[in-house]
Amino acid sequence: MKFFPTPHPEKKTLPKLQVGVVGTGFIVEECHLVAYQKAGIEVCGLVGRNLQKARTIAEKFSIPWVGSSVRDLLSETKPEILDIAVPPLIQPAVIEAAVSSSHLRGILAQKPLALSFAEAERLVSLCEAKGKVLAVNQNMRFDPSIYAQKQILNKGILGEPVLATIEMRAVPHWMDWAKGMRTLTTWIMSIHHLDTFRFWLGTPDRVFASFRKDPRTTFDHVDGISLYILEYESGARASGWDDVWAGPVKEGGAPSCEIRWRFEGTRGVARGTIGWPEWPKHTPSTLEYSCLDYPGEWIRTEWSDTWFPDAFQWPMIDLMQAIENDTTPISGGRDNLETIALLEAIFESGTTHQSTSPKGWLRKRAINDKSG
Repeated sequence: MKFFPTPHPEKKTLPKLQVGVVGTGFIVEECHLVAYQKAGIEVCGLVGRNLQKARTIAEKFSIPWVGSSVRDLLSETKPEILDIAVPPLIQPAVIEAAVSSSHLRGILAQKPLALSFAEAERLVSLCEAKGKVLAVNQNMRFDPSIYAQKQILNKGILGEPVLATIEMRAVPHWMDWAKGMRTLTTWIMSIHHLDTFRFWLGTPDRVFASFRKDPRTTFDHVDGISLYILEYESGARASGWDDVWAGPVKEGGAPSCEIRWRFEGTRGVARGTIGWPEWPKHTPSTLEYSCLDYPGEWIRTEWSDTWFPDAFQWPMIDLMQAIENDTTPISGGRDNLETIALLEAIFESGTTHQSTSPKGWLRKRAINDKSG
C-alpha cells in the first residue's frame, strides 16, 4: 500500500493551558497569533515595548490583557505557558524573569535560543532546575513538507540515507536587531536548514562551511551567503546553500527566489519545495517521492497548509501536549543544544576555513558537567 505522509502531528485533545505572549513584531502578529487563533489556543495576555501597538494587536485578536512588563503579565494573568518572540539578545533576560513563577509550567522560546553555546546551555539548565518545560520554536520542523519527509524517513521507504540538500535563494528582511551581532545568516536563516538536517539525520560528525558577504546588505557582517557540508560517519552527507543575495532581484532583475530540498537514499528519492519566499501569497509547500517499491512512479502529496503561518501552531501544541503528558517536546531545550552546537561549528568553520565538529562543543559541555 502506498504511504501518504501527513503534513503535521496528530492533534489530540488540546490541553486547556493559558498562554502569555511576549513580543509584538511581525512574527507574532502575522504568524503566532494567526495560527493560535486558528488552533483554538487561548492567549491571556500580550507584552510589548510599544504599548499602543500591543493594544492594537490585542484588540485584533481579542486578547484581554496588555502591558509592557513580563513580570506584570506573569503576576496578573498567571499564564501556564510563556511564548517568547523577542530578539536573541533580549531573550535570556525574559527567560530569567519567568522561570521563578510558580504557576508557569512551560516556555516556548524563539530561535535562536541564544547567540552562544554557553549561554544556551545556561538557559536550558536554568529551566530544568526550576522545573519548567522548555521548547524552542524551530518551526521549520513543522513545515508540511519537512514534517512529512520525517515520516518517510522513519518508515525506511528511501532506504539508507545517501545525500540530503537544501537550496535557498531568497532575500530576507534583516531586522534592526541583526546589526552588530557576531553572526548574521548562520544564526538567523541557516538555523532553519541546519536544524532540519538534524531533525532528519541527527547531529553530524564534521562540517565544512564557506561564507562571503552579501552584496545587498549594507551593514557590516561576516556570514552573508553561506555554503556548508555536513558529514556523518554512516556515510550520509548533507549540504545547504543559503543564498540571501539570489541575484539582483531587488534591483530590477527577474524574480528567481525559491527554497528546494532533495533527499536521496539507497532505495528512493524525495524532493520538495518550501512556499515561504512567496509570502504573503499563500503558497503551500510540496513533496513527492519515488522508491523501488513503485518503479518509475512519483507519489505526490497535496495539502493546503503552509509554513507561514499555519505551521506556527504546532510548536505550541507540541509543548502543550508534552506538559500535559509529561513527555519531551519535539524541539525540547536539551535537544536544541545540539542545534546550537552545530551553529557554532558552522560559524567556526566558515571563519577559520577549516573543518570543525559540533560534537566537540557537546564534549566540552560533558567535560564541564563532570568537573562541576
